[in-house]
Amino acid sequence: MLTNEQVAAFHRDGFICVEDALSAAQLARINTWLEGCMGRAHGVAASNEVYDFEDTHTPDSPRIRRIKDPVARDPLFWEVVRDPGVSAPLTQLLGPNVRLFGSKLNMKSAGYGAPVEWHQDWAFYPHSNDEGLAVGIMLDDVTAENGPLMVLPGSHKGPILNHHNEDGIFIGGIEDAAHKLDLSKAVPIHGSAGSMSLHHVRAIHGSALNLSGRPRRILFYELFAAHAWPLWSDVTTLKYRNFEHYRDMMIVGEHSNQPRMEAVPVRMPGPWPHGKVDGIFAIQGGGKQRHFGSFKETVGAM
Repeated sequence: MLTNEQVAAFHRDGFICVEDALSAAQLARINTWLEGCMGRAHGVAASNEVYDFEDTHTPDSPRIRRIKDPVARDPLFWEVVRDPGVSAPLTQLLGPNVRLFGSKLNMKSAGYGAPVEWHQDWAFYPHSNDEGLAVGIMLDDVTAENGPLMVLPGSHKGPILNHHNEDGIFIGGIEDAAHKLDLSKAVPIHGSAGSMSLHHVRAIHGSALNLSGRPRRILFYELFAAHAWPLWSDVTTLKYRNFEHYRDMMIVGEHSNQPRMEAVPVRMPGPWPHGKVDGIFAIQGGGKQRHFGSFKETVGAM
């Protein structure tokens, strides 16, 4: 369970880190599954419903930047999010009834792991209220060198910034972030393997390219209080197949068919690049300004 100080810090800053949320045995099971999944990427030519590949990927030398929706790949990932080490802190922050919105396994591989530009998760999937957060379970030790998640403290209490380009296309990132935000205040979230970060759905965050010799793999879950209902169908139809599936996505507690409406700031996502909903890496590729740069840009400048 979280301490009173941790709960207060989350509400004040918009994020916290919890050490040893998962046991060594749980980590070993996830990593065993992960090694098998990575092995099956050999011979796969392009991103699909399971893999999101780096731009430098080839079938003979796979470069995975994301494994999509792990809860749909193996029951292990339902076990993890429903484990008391994960679910108990969720109920302290979101209340007794919590629903899963989505999951992903971000793979910042050693030497080339892709960055994620500054953004707010809320820009992708606004709900009827903002009682939502993302859990990041660290599968590797995360330090300053291998691309840690960075969060702007208190930004979850501020406005929802524009995540569209000048043509009105949703790009999932904050253009000209260096001039619009005081990035000197960004706090990196470090922790040992098995630690867990929690950040508010409206918190501004990003992460740099991993040019270190160590991977930085994080299992992410996106969660909301049951009384927060999604507002945008293009995203939610990819998450929920039907009403029964929506109800079955409960992590803990009881489903609610009574949305709680709050006067929270909302900018609706869309239209999407290429006319379709895609992962954050492809969407952010539509931006003209890159705060963190790319592997080719960074290596080429060295």
